[in-house]
Amino acid sequence: MTHLNEGDKAPNFEFIDHTGEKQSLSLFLGKKVILYFYPRDNTPGCNAEACNLRDNYQDLKDRGYEVIGVSADSEKSHDKFRSKFDLPFYLVSDTEKKVLMEYGVWGEKKMMGRTYMGIHRLTFIIDEKGFIQKVFPKVNTKEHSQQIIAAMEK
Repeated sequence: MTHLNEGDKAPNFEFIDHTGEKQSLSLFLGKKVILYFYPRDNTPGCNAEACNLRDNYQDLKDRGYEVIGVSADSEKSHDKFRSKFDLPFYLVSDTEKKVLMEYGVWGEKKMMGRTYMGIHRLTFIIDEKGFIQKVFPKVNTKEHSQQIIAAMEK
């Protein structure tokens, strides 16, 4: 798997938000964006990561960040996930895997001797000008917000 790197221009993409409004990454120019890719709604690691970002959402907003999560789950699945955990940020449904491919997070994975294609859990910090400032290839799902804040304050 070859993902985008620090210094690369973040590819723009469009999505429909939970209110039915059309959004795009380019609408967030001028703000810092935490763009996190996760394998699947309602799985232990993904739940922990989303809830950690939720619990620290106001602190992240106060530091100038917007949060956008992306997976291949459907909009209906995202709606249930958002409601179940009271998630205040955007979740992008990429069922066609276009964004996943552009960011290089879709690829071969191995678990218990089995090889399969799936989403690699990665987070990209995108600066106000639309460039990737930091990549987190090893996400600590239970403390991801703290991981981001510590790295960005260095």
